Formats: sequence, C-alpha cells, structure tokens
Amino acid sequence: MSLGPVMLDIAGTQLTDEDIGRLQHPLTGGVILFSRNYSNHYQLAELTQQIHAVRKPHLLIAVDHEGGRVQRFKSDFTLLPAMRELGKIWDRHPVRARHLTQQVGFVLAGELNACGVDFSFTPVLDLDYGQSSVIGDRAFHPDPCVVASLAHNLMIGLKKGGMVAVGKHFPGHGYIRADSHLEVAVDTREFADIASNDLIAFQSMIEYGMAGVMPAHVIYEKVDSKPAGFSALWLQRILRTELRFEGCVFSDDLSMRGAGEYLSSMCLRAESALSAGCDMILVCNNSEGVDNILAALKWEMSALSLARLARMHARRMFGSLTKLREYGEYVEAIREISVIGFESEELPLE
Repeated sequence: MSLGPVMLDIAGTQLTDEDIGRLQHPLTGGVILFSRNYSNHYQLAELTQQIHAVRKPHLLIAVDHEGGRVQRFKSDFTLLPAMRELGKIWDRHPVRARHLTQQVGFVLAGELNACGVDFSFTPVLDLDYGQSSVIGDRAFHPDPCVVASLAHNLMIGLKKGGMVAVGKHFPGHGYIRADSHLEVAVDTREFADIASNDLIAFQSMIEYGMAGVMPAHVIYEKVDSKPAGFSALWLQRILRTELRFEGCVFSDDLSMRGAGEYLSSMCLRAESALSAGCDMILVCNNSEGVDNILAALKWEMSALSLARLARMHARRMFGSLTKLREYGEYVEAIREISVIGFESEELPLE
C-alpha cells in the first residue's frame, strides 16, 4: 500500500482504535503531532513506533517544532530559542549567529529523530516586518538575505541531525497583520514587491536543496484571487516553473479560517489544494473534517508525488537519546542564548 495525500492528527498519547482505522485508510499518508500527544521521551518513541508499524511504507510523522512559542515538546527536550533571537545575534556577530543556528538545527533534529519523528515544519522563511500577529518572533530577521543565510545554516544542522528542511509560508506571511488561523488574510502588494523581498529567502533555500515547502493561507490579491495554497499560479507556475522547486509541497492546515472562507466543504478544500499542486494536505483538530475527506475524496497519488514524499523520511541517524547527549556542548551553547521567548498558549498548527 502506498502513501496517500492526507496528513492528520491523533487524539492522545497512544493510538486508539479510531486512530488506527484512519491511519490504515489508503488516503492517509502522514500524522502531525501536537503537545497533547507527548508526555515523555519514552512514550513518544513508543507512539511513533506504533504509527510507523501501521503501514509499509511507513506513514510520515511530522510536528511543528520551531523553537520559542512554537515548540510542541518541551519537557525533557532542549528549549530552543525563537528564531528572532538568532537574528539579533546576527546583528552583533554574524559568524556566531550562523554557528549557533547550525547547532539549533542539529539539536532540534537529533532529539526528534531519536524519538522517531521524521521531520519538523521548519524553518520559517517569512520576513520580520514587525507587524504580523502570528509570525512575530518566529521570523529570523527583516533582511531576506539574513533570513536565507540563517535558514541555510539551520538546514545544515537539521541534515546533520537526520532531517530535511520544510520552509514556510510561501510566498511570505510576514507582511500582513491578519492571523490566517483565525481570519481571511489578504496581502495587497504587487508581485514585484513580493518577489524583490519575500521570495528571496525561498529562492535561496530552493537552490540549497530544501526538501519541502508549505504555502500560506494568504490571498495575494494582485497576483491571484485564491490563497497561495489553493493557487496553481503560485504553486505550479511560480514555485515549480519559475523557482524550479522539485521538493514536496504541504498544504497548511485546511481547517484554518484562512482556508475555510475560500471553500466551505473540507473535501472541496482538499481537492482544490491537491489540484493546485500540493503533494500532501494537512487536516488538524477536525476529526469530522478528516472523516469527510477520507470518505469522499477521489485522488490517486502520482509517481512524482510519491517520490517527493519518500524523500521526507528521516535518516534515523540517532538510535537513542543517550547517543545524542554525547553532543551536549551543542545544547549548552543553545542555552547561552540570552533571551528565549516562550508564551504559554499554543498556536493551533504552527
């Protein structure tokens, strides 16, 4: 049985019969984990082992684990800084910032990898315009060249830790104030403004070999009337043809308000995102929506999409947390970063 195009979530720290039924469905291809799915390292390793055992080839397991306020697993994991803190270090000492960013990527990937997680949706490539309610300190820096350099170093660290990089939110979510989790988000800029600023980091990371991209649930009204994640113009003409991206495209969560205002039916959202060019769609915190898609979606994965998804599997570099801890100096270096910005609330997806 091959992988399907749907990435969904599960209820708790162990698989239920209902979870297993959804995971065995031929349209399912992956699982995204949240804080509710974690209690400790050993529980997480057991859970990922159970998920991987459900299917062959095994389902992809992903998580939003960026650092700062978007870090799903905290207890017993290294508390990673918000990416803006690395950008601040760049302003004082670029060489040290690049070095620390590689270390962050290595520890991020190594700790997740040791617990059986295949990849994280990171890095954030949005620019820090200082006005986004949802991006904020998740962005490295206002300068796209700095973002590209630090993101590249994070990707190098991720690779050393056994993971690929998934950049988000294409073509850039940092300019607008609206939170696409909660409302329709519209960017009123001309394409030339987006291309000369926000797209620079994406283009650089594509040239560096980034394996995955997540488009934004943002309408760039001067370019297309559809949100980028539902737009063949953005995903096929610009991302695939002009930027020559050959990796995997993951939709943002189809349950978000920024997607829901575009198409009311979950199945229609899934069909629209896949037809526009997504290889895999995410449906989170919406069991009814998942069941609707699994029951009604008609979609056959192309050989090209299956090959892209296969590239997302982790290399399983670390067999145990004990082995990872041999690299404790990396963890200590991360702890030396002066400010680590955490907030108590958890974002719905990212």
